[in-house]
Amino acid sequence: MKKLKHDIGLRMIKLLNVALMSIPFILCWYLYYAERTYSPFFERGNWVVVALFVMLYVLFARIYDAFLVSINRISEMVYSQGLAALIADGIMFVVIWLLTRSFPNLLPGLAALGTQLVFAILWSVLAHKWYYKSFPPKKTAIIYEHRYGMEKLICKYDLQKKFQIQFSVSAEECCADLDMLTGVETVFVSGVNSHERNLILKYCISNNIDVYVIPRIGDIIMSGAKRVHMFHLPVLRVGKCNPHPEAKFLKRAFDIFVSSLILLLTSPIMIVVAIAIKLDDGGPVFYKQERLTMDGKVFKILKFRSMYEGSDKNDKVKGASDKDDRITPVGRVIRKLRIDELPQLLNILGGSMSVVGPRPEWVEFAKKYEKELPEFRLRLQIKAGLTGYAQVYGKYNTAPYDKLQMDLMYIANPSFLEDLRIIFATIKILFMPESTEGFTEEQNAAMSHVENPEKSREEELQSV
Repeated sequence: MKKLKHDIGLRMIKLLNVALMSIPFILCWYLYYAERTYSPFFERGNWVVVALFVMLYVLFARIYDAFLVSINRISEMVYSQGLAALIADGIMFVVIWLLTRSFPNLLPGLAALGTQLVFAILWSVLAHKWYYKSFPPKKTAIIYEHRYGMEKLICKYDLQKKFQIQFSVSAEECCADLDMLTGVETVFVSGVNSHERNLILKYCISNNIDVYVIPRIGDIIMSGAKRVHMFHLPVLRVGKCNPHPEAKFLKRAFDIFVSSLILLLTSPIMIVVAIAIKLDDGGPVFYKQERLTMDGKVFKILKFRSMYEGSDKNDKVKGASDKDDRITPVGRVIRKLRIDELPQLLNILGGSMSVVGPRPEWVEFAKKYEKELPEFRLRLQIKAGLTGYAQVYGKYNTAPYDKLQMDLMYIANPSFLEDLRIIFATIKILFMPESTEGFTEEQNAAMSHVENPEKSREEELQSV
């Protein structure tokens, strides 16, 4: 009954958000744009326009996790809802442009967007207060084996209102007396081996206890297993990522279309940047470097040069920090705006990269990672990408081992729809300073002394 109340309450509050964000657009459409269409609509046509906006807003709000009242901070919800409304309004503006057959007046649309932002702030503040007043924190237990520090992470991300930690024990202690979980509502299982974890999972499911599992690489590989009917037994088949020929053709066609379109749209920006780089110090416009893609093939990645020419010759594997004196004035700007990545569209067009996939790693770094983390090579089952799962969702998990897991989660279950979701989700992180850049150069130090990847994460958590 408690869970039913929780679920119904959340659905109602989400519907309220959709209604609030739709009202400004509806007023904007009916009071201004509807009467200016080339062929005036009947009432059904007007509702089709409204329904299209609602569907677009809900779609992007879900992509950007705009409704996660119980987990997101207020600022995160406002940002996500504002971005979802901006994109939905933008698409509808194009639709209105087509319907009116002339460039529409922007002011009513901007007024609607401004009102939506105000509603987003009000809804986020009130929904946040309502949720934590209506649903007290759940009694929580943490069970660990290789990974410690979950308590500190819960505090770091302001989730004490969601999870009230009762105790933290090792998997060995818990399995010796599973009844210690009596009365607990939520359990975090962090880095626990499969045997102990399965015992804990069975107990929790039997006693209606929610479980959050921090997986290991083997768990992620198994998530992509295919069910096979064989021997009249339940069988799971696991193998190297090998999509059907139709899926490969669709992904390649999509890569060509997207990279060509973005190159066309950004060509004026790229020309201006190229001229600025050349005028700045007279050096080459592009920077080329050997990176790894599918099956360990080496290719030369293209970027706009952001550092002084020859600054990487003496120390090839040293990454550049924000305040690095090797970065040129122009380079500092284009790195901040991510414009230096645009030439990689040529790599995609040429076939060495894809729009979505694990970020291409430096050859030197890959050798170091593989010595201490042999599973790192599993990232090379597919082409490297301009964006990927780890870039979109890795902002709170910057350790190399965690980003490897996220890349493998994508590889285990690739799909065209997942690619689209990641592409749109990438828009959200473009202007977020905490967003990650795959296995970035700065992470080399984090791996340089680690023999056990689980131990690496343990040390990271303990340092929080």
